[in-house]
Amino acid sequence: MPALGWLTARRRSASPRSVLAGEAAAEAALAVREQAAPAEAADDAREAEDRESRFPVAGDPRAAAFFDLDNTVMQGAAIFHFGRGLYKRKFFHKRDLLRFAWQQTWFRVAGTEDPGHMEDVRNSALSIVKGHRVEELMAIGEEIYDEYMAGKIWPGTRALAQAHLDAGQPVWLVTAAPVETATIIARRLGLTGALGTVAESVGGVYTGRLVGEPLHGPAKAEAVKALAAARGLDLARCAAYSDSANDIPMLSLVGHPYAINPDSALRKHAREHDWRLRDYRTGRKAARIGLPAAAGVGAVAGGAVAAAAIQRRRR
Repeated sequence: MPALGWLTARRRSASPRSVLAGEAAAEAALAVREQAAPAEAADDAREAEDRESRFPVAGDPRAAAFFDLDNTVMQGAAIFHFGRGLYKRKFFHKRDLLRFAWQQTWFRVAGTEDPGHMEDVRNSALSIVKGHRVEELMAIGEEIYDEYMAGKIWPGTRALAQAHLDAGQPVWLVTAAPVETATIIARRLGLTGALGTVAESVGGVYTGRLVGEPLHGPAKAEAVKALAAARGLDLARCAAYSDSANDIPMLSLVGHPYAINPDSALRKHAREHDWRLRDYRTGRKAARIGLPAAAGVGAVAGGAVAAAAIQRRRR
């Protein structure tokens, strides 16, 4: 076994030149790997991008996209911005400000919706628009969009909506905001239309009552199902986008759910169910994103909070 002994001896006593050669070979291999890694990562990224680019599918007549509005398409709450405009136009009295401010503060601190408070907020909000003509509020809404909302649209979400439009798919807003406000925003963004909370009107004048209930949570899912049935849509081919865990019923309906700027509960749910996530906020914006409005209270309640904040700044 002399040959084996010779090999063993050589392995135990590598010469300085052998060590140098080995180190050089390893260093070269690592250098090649480092150069290849970005290329492989780029290939992976391109593959992921290709997969993403295949959705939405162009020319699919049974597909559509449903977008929540507040903090998904728009920074903050639409009713908050609309309310600022109503306050500016003197739709509010001080007694309304105090009541709304208290109710909204309670909601934010408690983090739950007390049925009594919610009913009071809805009644108060509806009482303010009662007697006003629908066309009057629509005209005011156009002005308010230009004043407060146009600059609050998330470019990233807008691009997602445009991708569906470019693929020939209808895009609908689905929101607890008043349908008039939602319709204005949808039209200004070039979207197909909007599903929103409907306030009853007779002869073009608001009665101060809702038709059904606010379009919030499960109600959104029901609205999407109804629209899909009416339009012959296949929900498995549709997409939905939202920031809130309240919209999990709507997101769960479709084959392509997205969590956009998600709250913590939705982020957790999305990760558990392998839903796609997008966050267009910076860290600071994420902390300061809009004032959460009590679900479905209508434009005026959100405006009251805005008005209260304006009052505090003026003092």
